[in-house]
Amino acid sequence: MLKHLATVRQQHERDVAEGAGWVELPGALAVKYPRAGAEWGWQWGFPATRPYADPASGERRRHHLHETVIQRAFREAVRAEGIAKAASCHTLRHSFATHLLESGYDIRTVQELLGHADVRTTMIYTHVLRRGGLGVRSPLDSL
Repeated sequence: MLKHLATVRQQHERDVAEGAGWVELPGALAVKYPRAGAEWGWQWGFPATRPYADPASGERRRHHLHETVIQRAFREAVRAEGIAKAASCHTLRHSFATHLLESGYDIRTVQELLGHADVRTTMIYTHVLRRGGLGVRSPLDSL
């Protein structure tokens, strides 16, 4: 990941040198901090391959990669590895939530991380945790 971010940072520095390198800031931050949109800390971790000119401000910006780019790459990777089971980016989300719950994170934390408005949506992931009495761990087990 650090290598990827170093590459993205180099791209951002080239963009800034060419008069681009801006991102849209949330809310009124662009007014409060007029140059912040070109700072490294605000840049996307997975930027689009091509910049565009914002019609309102005239700034040359990059947006984040479109989700379909990631979905297509994931689908191709699954196919290239010969994985027969159906898998998608959403499969990774399910796996992430399940592993958090298996590791003992509380349901409200998982709900917040996944961005679910209703905890009942998050409860779907608990179906894999039904392990009976053997699944119950004493707090002393973690000492």
